Amino acid sequence: KNEMKKTSKVTYTDELRTVAIHLASQNKIITDAPIDNNGKGAAFSPTDLVATALASCLLTIMGIKADEKEISINGARAEVTKIMASNPRRIAEVKIKVIIPQQTYDKKIRKLLEAAARTCPVALSLHPDLVQNLEFEWKTTN
Repeated sequence: KNEMKKTSKVTYTDELRTVAIHLASQNKIITDAPIDNNGKGAAFSPTDLVATALASCLLTIMGIKADEKEISINGARAEVTKIMASNPRRIAEVKIKVIIPQQTYDKKIRKLLEAAARTCPVALSLHPDLVQNLEFEWKTTN
């Protein structure tokens, strides 16, 4: 029988703050409510983590595909902008600009990596009403 292992433990401390512990590694993430929602904004908000998780996931999946093709995307980064909506309060859009460092890839590789990014597990898990606006900037040396 496959026993599901718990992923994390999240504790509400005080003043709209939580501490999440990743059980396998003991890494911690602190969240605070954002300033525009009664919080201090002193850490990632839970919705910041959702938007940021999308960027982390798509970079990871691009890295897996790059490794399969024996190429490197080391140094690739993502700039994340989260746009909130109200009634109900939710993430309306996540804009992510993915910047791939100075390396030359042909169109086929670029398309493959971009498609991998768009189908990462977090992207596929988010509600279809949440707009995922992805932009890819391929920096080339020529």
